[in-house]
Amino acid sequence: MSNMEFANGKILASIADGVGRVVFNQPEKRNAMSVDMWGGMGEALDLFAEDPGVRCVVLQGAGDKAFVSGADISQFEKARSNADAQQEYDRITGAGRIKLANYPKPVIAQIRGFCMGGGLGIAMATDIRIASDDSQFGIPAARLGIAYNFDMVRALVDLVGPAQAHLILMTGDRFPAAEAERFGLVNKVVPVAELEATVAKLAATMAANAPLSLKTNKQTVKAVLRDPADRDLDAIRAAMAACFDSADYREGRRAFMEKRKPAFTGS
Repeated sequence: MSNMEFANGKILASIADGVGRVVFNQPEKRNAMSVDMWGGMGEALDLFAEDPGVRCVVLQGAGDKAFVSGADISQFEKARSNADAQQEYDRITGAGRIKLANYPKPVIAQIRGFCMGGGLGIAMATDIRIASDDSQFGIPAARLGIAYNFDMVRALVDLVGPAQAHLILMTGDRFPAAEAERFGLVNKVVPVAELEATVAKLAATMAANAPLSLKTNKQTVKAVLRDPADRDLDAIRAAMAACFDSADYREGRRAFMEKRKPAFTGS
């Protein structure tokens, strides 16, 4: 197991048993995302992307109060004081957002406590969201006098539909975990005591599967959600062909016939 720190310790990263883990580590501010934390998250994701031993990534918040409660509002006066400042803020933090949105490996959000605003944006950019039953969700933009960018709103609409997206955005209310599950914001809600084990089991299952298959299936799901003109179907066909030509596919067939667990290598 290896442990790393980024953004002056506000982003923690570790690798164990094929799973890379990123921890948002600002519990005194309910893990609100500072500008530096966006950069640190991007660095950790880059490291995991380049490591063939990392098959799956888990994002979580430090402590028991929040996954990510949103952006660090203490930076708003300087970093997001007007439209021009907001554009610069988006430029600085955009690298981390883009990396997460386009990440090739499976990503799970392990959510406990507050998952609000930009924190919900991070969660929505992951592939699977598992929440504890004491979690709370919301986008309080209307209470701050701001609006969210197209990509985040589109992700929200893709998950919950336009009617629930209007409710979430126009009220700025907090919604309990059970309601978030009903909306489609999260895949599953579990008791607090079961959250860690549930995510660990899910991550281990994904880490044991064929990496090329995981990457290609994720790529295809992402393409389905894009406008037809933005879909690179040639790239998807090439990725599919690589799966069928891979050593892992041969290993998968042999393991099935021999009634044993496959040992995939990602090649």
